[in-house]
Amino acid sequence: MADDKPHLNLVFIGHVDHGKSTTVGRLMLETGHIPEHLIENLKEEAEEKGKGGFEFAYVMDNLKEERERGVTIDIAHKEFDTDEYYFTIIDAPGHRDFVKNMITGASQADAAVLVVDAKDGVMAQTKEHLFLAQTLGVEQLIVAINKMDAVDYDEQRFEEVKERVGKLAKGIGFDPSGLPFIPVSALNGANVAEVHDDMQWADQTLLEALNDLTVPEKPVDKPLRIPIQDVYSITGIGTVPVGRIETGVLKVDDAITFQPSDVDGECKSIEMHHEEVPEAEPGDNVGFNTRGIGKDDIRRGDVAGHPDDPPRVARTFNARVIVLNHPSVIAEGYTPVFHIHTSQVACQFEELLTKMDAKTGEVKEEDPDFLKTGDAGMVKIRPTRAVSIETTDDNQHMARFAIRDMGQTVAAGLCTEIEDR
Repeated sequence: MADDKPHLNLVFIGHVDHGKSTTVGRLMLETGHIPEHLIENLKEEAEEKGKGGFEFAYVMDNLKEERERGVTIDIAHKEFDTDEYYFTIIDAPGHRDFVKNMITGASQADAAVLVVDAKDGVMAQTKEHLFLAQTLGVEQLIVAINKMDAVDYDEQRFEEVKERVGKLAKGIGFDPSGLPFIPVSALNGANVAEVHDDMQWADQTLLEALNDLTVPEKPVDKPLRIPIQDVYSITGIGTVPVGRIETGVLKVDDAITFQPSDVDGECKSIEMHHEEVPEAEPGDNVGFNTRGIGKDDIRRGDVAGHPDDPPRVARTFNARVIVLNHPSVIAEGYTPVFHIHTSQVACQFEELLTKMDAKTGEVKEEDPDFLKTGDAGMVKIRPTRAVSIETTDDNQHMARFAIRDMGQTVAAGLCTEIEDR
């Protein structure tokens, strides 16, 4: 672990097959984090499976099923460091069946690299992932326009794709003038770490853009909040919950409470990147051995905090939502799945309070009958089971959510008010 360098969590997002995993694999090779011979071995394996060109993707795609299908299913974590930072890479799946995993990845990231195929340009999931990244609070974005070799490193094609992505980003709430757009060919290594002969016109490499990112201020003064991603039972150690610290500080010997499971324990050790540490801060992905609780007492979606300021648990909550893409309309009684940090819970739209202008927030109608694509509104939500969520005033890191139904993201929102359990 590069202790002397600031740490950033980086998520790679974008449409399926646009080259996210390959870009990550290439970055890790170029920064000396995987040996050349490993790529040669993976290249042979890929060719045997009829997946020539997937060797870099295999660096991230550990699951056998992923290699057979050639798609990323789960979220893989890898580390590499540059001159400025050490990064934990979260390689999020692009395939639409696995967007729920991508949501978890994006909600943990300090910055995102949106990978767009130079040939295909903007596709359905380019839009969906970009919107989710913005909704889930990813403020720093790099756009890598990949597979430039497939368009003969044509600057004009790069500019066309850049213009389309810029227009999309602006509509979603990013300022395109502040976004770095980087032409790359991840498979060939062009413009990833070094300028390519056929792309002398490029402003910078992907590695240079990564070094230009900034570390967000850490909310260490807020109450401890760790959304749990997984719970392991490790022989000789005990129960080890794993998650990313959103706010506050976790120290060895801290008393810990998990909500909404409502169980208490004590933090006996903290591990980060396979090393024990005495404490951990916001942005750190940690596993922490907890005495006093069993593996089955807590689960993914719980939130850990200190007992003197425990995570809130909502009976109902009010939220500002924006409808991104719904085939019909959202009315009272509608019960899709809400992705709130690492939790996935069916929630009912109990009451539609207002319809608002999505851009200005101005109220257009009280007690509307429905909300449709493009509408925003204030709504009252009732989870079908207990869920831990916070308001934007208390802790905006824990207030965001995405709403999914029928295999797609239909809406997204922010919690503004809670009726506690």
